[in-house]
Amino acid sequence: MEEPAPPPPPPSSSTSIFRQVINSDTTVSLTIHNLTQPILPRSFLKLLEISGDGRLFFPILLSLLLSPLPSTSPLLLSLLINFLIGSLLDLLLVGLIKHLVRRPRPVYNKNMFLTFAVDHWSFPSGHASRVCFTASLFYLSSDLIPDIFLQLKSDMLGSDVFESVKRLNMIVIAWATVTSVSRVLLGRHFVFDVAAGAGLGVLNASFVFHFLNFPSCRTIIHTQTRGTSCV
Repeated sequence: MEEPAPPPPPPSSSTSIFRQVINSDTTVSLTIHNLTQPILPRSFLKLLEISGDGRLFFPILLSLLLSPLPSTSPLLLSLLINFLIGSLLDLLLVGLIKHLVRRPRPVYNKNMFLTFAVDHWSFPSGHASRVCFTASLFYLSSDLIPDIFLQLKSDMLGSDVFESVKRLNMIVIAWATVTSVSRVLLGRHFVFDVAAGAGLGVLNASFVFHFLNFPSCRTIIHTQTRGTSCV
């Protein structure tokens, strides 16, 4: 007569806490999604989704790089290159984490086009990471914007340049925030996915700004300033 199998060991406290966090995240995300469905039109949420999609972001970025504008402004060229490098790094990091974590998307996520196989997974949000990277890098490089428009000989910023840059920052940050939140409202992600993606985007922007070729941008600015003062 076979002996009965021993009972499975009880889950550890860390596993239990993690499961509680995931369950809470799932419940809160579903509640937010259901509450906002009658309020916000799905077409508006889809428009935000498209605005943060890599299939739109990368063609625009490459078009700007291949346009005559970077040849007129070395600062703009450096800024666009950093956006491109950071965006590629963001794509690799998000894809790697999705592949390792493999958290399924919400069951109520409908009619979603998958670009890559890892897009089947939910954690972290690639849209939140991309738009927060964009907003953070734009904010960190605010000091370069007036000089870029000066090199381009453009007066689009008007007479009060610094106030115009501040408004641009507010617009970009608002777009990134609303687009990130829309991922939960649209049912694409859980709240924790979006928070993690946003944090990853901010960290990526900080890394690009401090450790890639933005120091060369600042060198160009200082060189131009010294040259102007000598004149």
